Amino acid sequence: MFVNLRRIGYLFAFMLSAAALGLTANFARLFLPHIDRDFTVFALIPPSITIFAFLWIMQFSQPIVEVTIHFLLSILWLIMGAWSADTIGSVQCYTVQGQLTTARGSISAQSYCYQMKAIEALSWTLFVSFIIFFIILVTLASRAVVYGRYYAWREHVSQLGWFGELPGYPTEAIYPRAPMYGYGQPYPMMGGYHVQQMPGHSVVVQPGINGGQPMVTHVPA
Repeated sequence: MFVNLRRIGYLFAFMLSAAALGLTANFARLFLPHIDRDFTVFALIPPSITIFAFLWIMQFSQPIVEVTIHFLLSILWLIMGAWSADTIGSVQCYTVQGQLTTARGSISAQSYCYQMKAIEALSWTLFVSFIIFFIILVTLASRAVVYGRYYAWREHVSQLGWFGELPGYPTEAIYPRAPMYGYGQPYPMMGGYHVQQMPGHSVVVQPGINGGQPMVTHVPA
């Protein structure tokens, strides 16, 4: 369930970022290079970085990587929302009249106001979304560690379980291998158990789920 919900949440944020990029790109076309340059240039950065980050983390990522990305993106969108609010203020767009000068002529001041309000709304929505993503991922990863997945922060993010679910089996975990002994020699295990190594094989020992017995796998050498 976690993987599907993560995909839906990221798709939602991706679409909002694409909409914000479209609006800011239109402002760049209208105002650059001389009018309101600072805000217009910065406004292109958060949506562009967000889209690039999603294209990367949807392929492969670890919880420690994703929470770092969520934290940085939330800061960018917080700045974007605050700057947009400072630029447009509490103006009621339906009362705005006249034309606004651009680098290529002029546009309706009311149209500019509505677009700025849309950018502000998208910025605050994405800021809150990334804060929620950050909190959920930290909670799930910490919960997996409590369940015995000591390397959960470095595993693939798909191994995390949703609330009420156990983490997945550590098929892609970065767990240390058991000490290598000579062929035919027994491997000491917890609780006095021993595992006989098969000739021509290596033995991989992984921590058990929920404090259970370790999982032993024979891998051809």
